[in-house]
Amino acid sequence: MTLSLTRSPVAARRRLPWRPAYIAMLGAVVLALLCSAALPAAAAAPSPHPTPRTGGADVPSGVTAGVAVFDRRSGSFTEQVNSSVPFRSASVVKLLIALDLLGDRGPDALGAQDRARVDDMLRASDDDAASHLWAVNGAGAIVDRMVRKLSLTDTTRPPATHPGYWGYTALSARDTVRIYRYLLDTAPAAVRDYVMDGLRSSTRCADDGYDQHFGIPSAFERPWAVKQGWSGFSSGGCTTPAAATPTARTGTSAVAGVDLGRPALHSTGTVGPDDRGIVAVLTLHPDGTSYGKAYTDLGRLTRSLNVPGATRPAGTWIGTWGADVNVRADSTTASRKLTVLPAGAEVLVSCQKRGQEVSIPPYTNDWWAYLPQYGGYVTNIYLSVPENQVPGLRLC
Repeated sequence: MTLSLTRSPVAARRRLPWRPAYIAMLGAVVLALLCSAALPAAAAAPSPHPTPRTGGADVPSGVTAGVAVFDRRSGSFTEQVNSSVPFRSASVVKLLIALDLLGDRGPDALGAQDRARVDDMLRASDDDAASHLWAVNGAGAIVDRMVRKLSLTDTTRPPATHPGYWGYTALSARDTVRIYRYLLDTAPAAVRDYVMDGLRSSTRCADDGYDQHFGIPSAFERPWAVKQGWSGFSSGGCTTPAAATPTARTGTSAVAGVDLGRPALHSTGTVGPDDRGIVAVLTLHPDGTSYGKAYTDLGRLTRSLNVPGATRPAGTWIGTWGADVNVRADSTTASRKLTVLPAGAEVLVSCQKRGQEVSIPPYTNDWWAYLPQYGGYVTNIYLSVPENQVPGLRLC
């Protein structure tokens, strides 16, 4: 088991009993989270058919967010926050690359190699597949065609200075909703079924080694289908180290009002039976933000949304600390390693049990926590709680 010796302030106190000062600190943290607000990237133009926000999107401090949640049953939005503000798309643009290639044809019209590329691009967010299809099908012209076909209003091709950077395509949360509405309600059935099946088969570990089950997959139970996006991070769990998504940082921070510099993390897709809820959460984070911190902040924001048809998972959300924290098939370091957590990411814990005693001086603990969304266990040493056991958490 690979265990980091990195310490966090919380971890340093984890063996100590509860103290008034500790309780006061927790109270201050909770108050800060409740009072945090988003700083819009730009003044958002009104939506074509805006409806009052009946949810309560809780945007973490320091995060810039564009949010749109659409109820397909009622035909109205339940959430809109900066919904018309364009963000760089990162891998969300792969939806447009796939739809442009498919056109009005089904997947059977594709050659074997192109079909394999689209499969990998939708499920595992394969960048090489996207780059190939982008290059051979017209690059920015792909975006132009999709803007016309889908009547997108906030979507533009990458800047002329970076024509090969498909992830620099600009799109908004409301345009992302329009893409899914086209896919579900207008596209030929063969196209719809093929693309949605790919998004429902999203792998936890993306092709580049990033854990891509943030946002929608962690906030809600299945059924869901997702296309995620990330850019500007150096390591993202699953494998370590992971290569950062290419970002032209030198001399390029914004083009036409679109931020190309700050780390971006986006969760988009559908939630609930019959794909009732369409969710688009686009976020930018302060320079230097770790993947685990962004993963956690996006998760908290997504969980705060009013998403029709969604079922929320049971369990307790708990922070973690340290790097290279393995999730194991059982409560022993000899059991199979399932994956590696993004460093510092918040995780859902459903129960705990005693297992192999793990010692990382000065800490020793034989309690392990079960993470239902990973299907495995982590030693409680790396949970940000003050005792060896998680207070109040049931036994497995």
